[in-house]
Amino acid sequence: MATIKCGNVSFPNIKAVLFDKNGTLEDSEIYLRSLAQKTARIIDAQIPGVGEPLLMAFGVNNNSLDPAGLMSVASRRETEAATAAYIAETGRGWIESLNIARQALDEADIYLGQTPAPLFDGGLQILQNLSNAGLKLGILSAATTQEVENFVAAHQLGDYLQLQMGVDDGPSKPDPCLFWQACQALGVESKTTLMVGDSVADMQMANNAQAAGCIGITWVGKPENVAGADVVITQLHEIQVVDGGE
Repeated sequence: MATIKCGNVSFPNIKAVLFDKNGTLEDSEIYLRSLAQKTARIIDAQIPGVGEPLLMAFGVNNNSLDPAGLMSVASRRETEAATAAYIAETGRGWIESLNIARQALDEADIYLGQTPAPLFDGGLQILQNLSNAGLKLGILSAATTQEVENFVAAHQLGDYLQLQMGVDDGPSKPDPCLFWQACQALGVESKTTLMVGDSVADMQMANNAQAAGCIGITWVGKPENVAGADVVITQLHEIQVVDGGE
């Protein structure tokens, strides 16, 4: 076990730490904004007039991405459903709308290519520090498991992580079942596991799962984006191990 400290807040008896991916370890703003813009253009070409409302729904405004918006926080399945709802408003059937949404998102993904988004400053170092302290580490993301695995492989993080978990066909954040499943996979209890994330969904999930604590990170200095956090940080290096593991 270890004690983790952020500023004046300490979390004793910690065995594991779970990290969100997008917006927490991965600086994915440019990619997600581009994905939203390309998807909206593809759909607008088929259904004129839908593009601008879609961009607003995605959280894109004046070429900036809302870190609390749909594209930043939602799972792929939720993004597909929300996109399809805007298409269905034009009178198309639900299944057709879903197909158009999925195809547009897939096409946008292919267009943008496979270049991985960068790690945030301090990302590798914090994983190394926590791993060296004997803690079990995992990624619990609203992205798909394949996207998580691609991210880990691209940045060679596999040596530090015992869990690479995304949202596929099951529940999504903030359902606490995800946190419990992650803890079970790591062989730890939720009461000895910390959550580090950049969204309200991360905080609600961990709180509802009775986690040891929630560390909210906001790179853009908006603590409201991580309402429910026990402590709010703006840099990953603020997470400190003050008492090493067993």
